[in-house]
Amino acid sequence: MQVLFTQYAGNFGQGLWLTAQLTVLGFLGAIVLGAVLATFRVSPVRYLRGVGLVYVEIFRNVPLVSLLILMIYGLPEIGVTIDYLPSVILAMILVGAAFGCEVFRTGINAIPPGQIEAARAIGLNFFGVLKEVVFPQAVRSMVQPLVTLFIGVLLSSSLAGVVGVMDLTAQVSFINNKEALGLTTFLVAAVIYATIALGAGAIGSRLEVKFRVQR
Repeated sequence: MQVLFTQYAGNFGQGLWLTAQLTVLGFLGAIVLGAVLATFRVSPVRYLRGVGLVYVEIFRNVPLVSLLILMIYGLPEIGVTIDYLPSVILAMILVGAAFGCEVFRTGINAIPPGQIEAARAIGLNFFGVLKEVVFPQAVRSMVQPLVTLFIGVLLSSSLAGVVGVMDLTAQVSFINNKEALGLTTFLVAAVIYATIALGAGAIGSRLEVKFRVQR
């Protein structure tokens, strides 16, 4: 155990830093794209609703590891080459956005129809209703679902090692192959992941209470 925190402290630090980058970029990208898709899903334009629905149904049911392998090894076959790290981030965004879309759509549907009708009555267009009435209220009910999405993105980042990106899990596997420490190295990684996830959950709970009081 001691060797992990002396000889391999740098490996853990590098892996944790890369995992943090993957998680933050993947989550923010999923939120932005998810919000756009949610706008499509509630749009009065039938074509846009169809695009949003098809996207969600496809990417919500595609395993991230399959998408990663397709992007890394499949796209070069048709002349499209993306570096490993951007490929992982893009794949995380594409999959995460499908779930983010449903989070936003659920929050939007929780708004009483009377408020939307009143906003239209005073002359707000579709995007005005979303900006001024729907999204400000919907976000308050989406705190915990967004935290759950963040945790999902965090855990999915552990698949980056499948394509050679040295995130925390990949670094742990590398250390274990060199030192043959069995489950010890993976236990340390599990504790790190759990600590981040529990911390995010605690922050989400505080924010949820704060927003609930402000209603």
